[in-house]
Amino acid sequence: MFGWLCVTLGVAFGSAVVPLISIEVFVIGLVSSDPGIPWLAVGAVVAVGQIAGKLLYYLAARGSIRLPAFLHDRLHRQRPPSPRREAWRLRTKRLRRWVEALRERCHRHPHWMTSTYGISSVFGLPPFMATTVLAGLVRMRMSTFVSAGLLGRFIRFSALAAAPAVFAGWFHI
Repeated sequence: MFGWLCVTLGVAFGSAVVPLISIEVFVIGLVSSDPGIPWLAVGAVVAVGQIAGKLLYYLAARGSIRLPAFLHDRLHRQRPPSPRREAWRLRTKRLRRWVEALRERCHRHPHWMTSTYGISSVFGLPPFMATTVLAGLVRMRMSTFVSAGLLGRFIRFSALAAAPAVFAGWFHI
């Protein structure tokens, strides 16, 4: 059992860093194949792995850690102007304004961001990755980020581990 919990921690961390990995499918498969694993332990391990992985995005958005040189240089290098790039900049101007307005609103109402992040950690709507980055951008306190995220992810994955048959139809397993 301890071995499976360690593997689950690794998969949860990996799924937080690389969004193509589905921890939900892994948890359903794990508790379906080995019903002896305590669902509370699965929920706790997944919550810790997920928040540890998302902490990297949070800290990067907050500016506390620097991106690797190859990513940083690629994102911030000066490029010669081109009609295609200018057209893209004009198309995304409205989206950038919307994100900036949302960021400003989160600064004015920090409890709104905490509630949104907490709800996202349980239900996944708005997308948890987006609220993680936004939490870093608006400089949510790290203790709030970790505690709300751990609680929400624990609720989500404990429920999933406790009743995999209920949720299996949602993921078309």
